[in-house]
Amino acid sequence: MGLLDPVPPPYDVADWLEQPIGPKSQAVCRAWALQGYGTPPAIFVAYAVKVALYIGLWLLFCAFSPGLGGPAEVASWWLEPAAFQKAIVASMLFEVMGLGCGSGPLTGRYWPPIGGLLHFLRPGTTKLPFFFGAPLIGGSRRTALDALLYLALLVALVRVGIAAELEASLFYPVALLVPVLGLLDKTIFLAARAEHYWVTIVVFAVTADWLPGAKVIQAALWFWAGVSKLNHHFPSVVCVMTSNSPVLRFEALRRRMYVNYPDDLTPSRVAVVTGHVGTFLELGVPVVLVLGSGGTITLVGLVMMVMLHAFITSNVPMGVPIEWNVLVVYAAFFLFGTHAEVSVLGLVSTPILAAFVLTFALVLPLVGNLWPERVSFLLSMRYYAGNWPYSVWLFRGRAYEKLGRLRKSSAFVYDQLDRFYDLTTSKGLVGKVIAFRLMHLAGRALTELVPKAVDDTRDYEWLDGELVAGLALGWNFGDGHLHDERLLAALQAQCAFEAGELRCIFVESQPLFRSSLAYRIVDAATGELERGEVPIDVLRCRQPWAFSERDTATSSPTAPRA
Repeated sequence: MGLLDPVPPPYDVADWLEQPIGPKSQAVCRAWALQGYGTPPAIFVAYAVKVALYIGLWLLFCAFSPGLGGPAEVASWWLEPAAFQKAIVASMLFEVMGLGCGSGPLTGRYWPPIGGLLHFLRPGTTKLPFFFGAPLIGGSRRTALDALLYLALLVALVRVGIAAELEASLFYPVALLVPVLGLLDKTIFLAARAEHYWVTIVVFAVTADWLPGAKVIQAALWFWAGVSKLNHHFPSVVCVMTSNSPVLRFEALRRRMYVNYPDDLTPSRVAVVTGHVGTFLELGVPVVLVLGSGGTITLVGLVMMVMLHAFITSNVPMGVPIEWNVLVVYAAFFLFGTHAEVSVLGLVSTPILAAFVLTFALVLPLVGNLWPERVSFLLSMRYYAGNWPYSVWLFRGRAYEKLGRLRKSSAFVYDQLDRFYDLTTSKGLVGKVIAFRLMHLAGRALTELVPKAVDDTRDYEWLDGELVAGLALGWNFGDGHLHDERLLAALQAQCAFEAGELRCIFVESQPLFRSSLAYRIVDAATGELERGEVPIDVLRCRQPWAFSERDTATSSPTAPRA
């Protein structure tokens, strides 16, 4: 197998493509359990190189500050306040350019491997305004003004990065441009990881005593990530991540993640316990680090933090938030290690800033956990939980070719892969995404929703909403709110799908303290067909291939097959 060749699945892909969804999903889920996505080895090397470039950008920015020194002396200055500030700025620049989360083949980006600036700088591309349909600011097509404001943000970030002295006024343009761009296109706001980087930059801009505010934001990231796992979803995440890990390539271990491979792919006790340990770490790290003021308690907190992020990073989760994890680890050492004596209570000395920070560190995450349909999972800080909103887009026949009418930064996924593989290999690789979705607890709702949406999936091209958002919006990172009815309306206006050509299934996250998932089934041309809820307890006992009988049996085609 060559460095760019995916791991071949243990079935004939041509035959697999002709199977009904029941046998098809069973085969692909069993394959994922032992092979993961089947990512070519060279891809992981490419991601490692990208992390090196990210660190290089930070080193370059730091080189402009006389008090920090060069890379050779990094051990003497890496925990200086200016170095941390430039790390936040470099991270936002890297992310909002599309180079960080949501880049590369693990997010469906094969060529080009990034979206971001390739999309955000092009007038005419699709966007998702905050006030959809509002005069002047509610259009779904990017204007020259949108592109210029995005360019201004890049310039403002670089300006801070190369500054010799970091005065508060340098942060003002960034603090202003990010929310303005978010009103025009919420995709950019999320791509900038605004819930973390932008809020921290606002703290830099408002006060010279910014350590307490930065600590509150950092602690909130861990705490709410832990809260989001207080449900039954996370053990499935552990299974899916472990099966896809480039480090844990042990078949025996991967089998042990499941109750009884290959017949029962629900999470085993090992996966459940591992999930509980991860949840304990995420809830425990912020508590220990906030209470610690140096010494043993702080050291214990930092060790717990390293264990947590080492596990996440080593598994290279789909979405690949590797650079963000690097920054979080660095921030922990700077904020809670070097400055352990600084109390988060110092934030109350600036009441207006405290209200702003707590809005993002407390209010929005709480609302997003209780009413997830109202807040992005990123602003809710529900990271890695498996309890995400998602969608599946089913294109009848070759109706997906109408997406070619969009102005976008990348071609349809199979056209991207044409550069590397034949069509059968490409379809086998992309087909693994079906397993990724079904093997998560929330994804098992599709076993009853897909047959409600279409009669025979063999007549349709199954495309995960993440892939649609990636090519239509220039960025995707696990947020189903980027590919819900608002994106469907924007694409329908440009592509004019006929009735039955495109059916979408939208599934919302499970709210905290509730026990079901809400869903909608929508036809692009005729509108909503059905909505309802699926109980979580039912999904816990369901195999990811347990589709209803009418779609697992062979049936006659109702339309030309792709």
